[in-house]
Amino acid sequence: MVQVEPGRILLITFLSTLLITSSIAQKEDEEEVDPDSPESTTPKEVTYDSRSLLVNGKRMLFFSGSIHYPRSPPDAWPDLIRKAKMGGLNMVETYVFWNVHEPVQGKYNFEGEYDLVKFIKLIQQNKMFAMLRVGPFVQGEWNHGGLPYWLREVPNIIFRCDNEPFKMHMKKFVTLVIEKMKQAKLFAPQGGPIIVSQIENEYNTIQLAFRERGDSYVQWAAKMALSLDTKVPWIMCKQKDAPDPIINTCNGRHCGDTFTGPNGPNKPFLWTENWTAQFRVFGDPPSQRSAEDLAFSIIRFCSKNGTLVNYYMYHGGTNFGRTSSSFTTTRYYDEAPLDEFGLIREPKWGHLKDAHRAVNLCKRALFSGSPFVQKLGPDQEARVWEQPGTSLCSAFLTNNNTKKPQALRFRGQDYQLPPRSISILPDCKTEVFNSQMITTHHNSRNIVRSIAANKNFNWEMYREVVPDDPGNKLNEPRELYELTKDTSDYAWYITKLDLGRRDLPMKNEILPVLRVASLGHGLHCYVNGKYIGSAHGSKVEKSFVFQKPVEFQAGSNQIALLGFLVGLPDSGAYMEKRYAGPRSITILGLNTGTLDITLNTWSHQVGLDGEKNQIYTQNGFPKVQWVKGGPSEGVTWYKGYFDAPEGDNPVAVKMTGMGKGMVYINGRNIGRYWMSYLSPLKRPTQSEYHIPRSYLQPTMNLIVIVEDEKGDPKNIEIVLVDRDTICGFITENHLPSVRLFEGKGGKLVALEKDLKPRVELACPGQKQIVAVEFASFGDPFGACGHYVEGNCTSPVAKQVVEKFCLGKPSCKIPLDTPDLHNKNEACPEMKKTLAIQAKCAFKA
Repeated sequence: MVQVEPGRILLITFLSTLLITSSIAQKEDEEEVDPDSPESTTPKEVTYDSRSLLVNGKRMLFFSGSIHYPRSPPDAWPDLIRKAKMGGLNMVETYVFWNVHEPVQGKYNFEGEYDLVKFIKLIQQNKMFAMLRVGPFVQGEWNHGGLPYWLREVPNIIFRCDNEPFKMHMKKFVTLVIEKMKQAKLFAPQGGPIIVSQIENEYNTIQLAFRERGDSYVQWAAKMALSLDTKVPWIMCKQKDAPDPIINTCNGRHCGDTFTGPNGPNKPFLWTENWTAQFRVFGDPPSQRSAEDLAFSIIRFCSKNGTLVNYYMYHGGTNFGRTSSSFTTTRYYDEAPLDEFGLIREPKWGHLKDAHRAVNLCKRALFSGSPFVQKLGPDQEARVWEQPGTSLCSAFLTNNNTKKPQALRFRGQDYQLPPRSISILPDCKTEVFNSQMITTHHNSRNIVRSIAANKNFNWEMYREVVPDDPGNKLNEPRELYELTKDTSDYAWYITKLDLGRRDLPMKNEILPVLRVASLGHGLHCYVNGKYIGSAHGSKVEKSFVFQKPVEFQAGSNQIALLGFLVGLPDSGAYMEKRYAGPRSITILGLNTGTLDITLNTWSHQVGLDGEKNQIYTQNGFPKVQWVKGGPSEGVTWYKGYFDAPEGDNPVAVKMTGMGKGMVYINGRNIGRYWMSYLSPLKRPTQSEYHIPRSYLQPTMNLIVIVEDEKGDPKNIEIVLVDRDTICGFITENHLPSVRLFEGKGGKLVALEKDLKPRVELACPGQKQIVAVEFASFGDPFGACGHYVEGNCTSPVAKQVVEKFCLGKPSCKIPLDTPDLHNKNEACPEMKKTLAIQAKCAFKA
């Protein structure tokens, strides 16, 4: 046997590794699969190792965005996907929503807004990859978490555990979806865009509730998914014990720091949900997450082995009809890079696009280099990916101090980093991007009253009649979920009560009190046909107590409770055992004492008469007698007509003056409104409700509203939505835009000689800048739409900006232009900021 010295072994190993990694880097440069290339429509092998997913053996960085097909009309899908690609994404993710595809057991619907195949094909037409999160439990703030209601009524069923009835139905639906994808040849090995699929969803959060039946369910779900032979990897998000070869992935805001990592040495670091803000429920104040924090999070993750990031949501859209879960607003994830109306939200969209570009400039080093961490000082570090013996090197410099900017010294150079920020150095020298320095423009959303649509609604109204005795009698009120079966938000509970004169208080100023303890979600109360009032729970605490003084009469009294739901639950263990509706009904203050009428015999009716007669449609509204509209109490229907708004901007209805209910446009339910449920800021959580233009006709659009509290439609208006207010905010300390760099032959190349800071503005569509509404060169502060001058500003700032920008679709204003630095310059010793707000419009 030949003896080899240990040092020689290390040298041989090092040289072999260097040779292999160099050849990989060269091969990736020459052959890397690009989703823009024609090769993306050919069959592809998808595998993975500890570093990344591999497409035909090639490594890729994946920036993905969640866009859910039922939350936007089909005519909007192409534009949403196109904008996602423009934003630097190469993948689109969607859930599969079981309850819209199989609302009735055995009857399937994959057409129109539920055409999943069409949606995936549109992703493919844009030469992007797809992530299919089959579930089929999806949560997603979607009604019943995506599970169809009929599943609750399967005998002996327990959702999402090792329960034979649930597993049988789950496997049947998952198999149906996978076969539908295969038939359309949508998996990557067939030439389609789907390269990864998900089974189950955040199961770790409830697994312990089912003990060993939870553990065995995870194993079963994995085996079932693998048996479907998709030939693409399967994932389980937030599943620490995901069985091999299923990949466990992270959900959260900062998976670069919170993810404990894959549960196997051969699995990559994948992030399935990077929350771009937070969904909102009725009663919530606005939800925010900054573009800077999002950029920090994805760069951090990619610098620590991450190779796939999916934004949840990239476009939230609208929970049309009754599709939202308990108390969730109709508007969904409006703070995403594409807002509810599909408009680009800046700077979130543009700053993330720049972050994607900057990380991609480091791709060679990330996939061919070796990582190490270098401490540069307190709260300072450099994460470096470098190939020894070559010039291949990328660095991520981090200032982890959340309050103070810091100077970091790295390889002989000084870098100034704002608080809690990461800078990217694709060549370990040149700083091309910092997560806190936004170089893209900003915009602000405008809500503008439509001229054409608000000429004259001529509101008419129809008051819903309280049922006298609808039958369906039981000794006690029925549970509300089981009673409605997800066919309506509403159900009547009616009883009659005989009271003698001696039962009633003798003093006029004393009234008995009706008290109803309910498990949720809300109720309206009528006594002898008169509306008494309402009460409701909340997302956090669904149970509530309604109590009101009531003028009962001697003799027979009718008590009618209209119970209502605001969506079914979407999460948690034992969802099939959740309950809602009245549980205890008593009358206090009678001369004979407290009277419990819970077991007084109750009649029940599911839904409203207006729903049954479909009076929200052209064929249905003649079935009732309408009168001139005005203020109302109790369940009241309103109808009117309006012409389609001018232009092509998105459309919404502003529900000023209304309480709670639903809106129908030409027979289509656009969702629940709830203006009376105020946030802690004393404002409705949502005031404008999206009307897709595809729902409209040129004239005589029928709007029907069911108001179930108190309302007056006189102040309702149809509005147009735009983002024609654009802004810039750049300091003299800003880096040049990463858009001025590209990688060529493994080297970082500047595309322009002038790399100094500048403000760049661009109008949406074919519009141009028609006005400069604000300009300050000094120390301005605030946000787009709300800028304020500081203590000093150049007197010529507005004039200079108008010179560069007026009448143009886009413009660039360098901060070192002599026009700004004239003899009247304010605060000459200060590093200054240029803030601009401009208005875009079509050329007159």
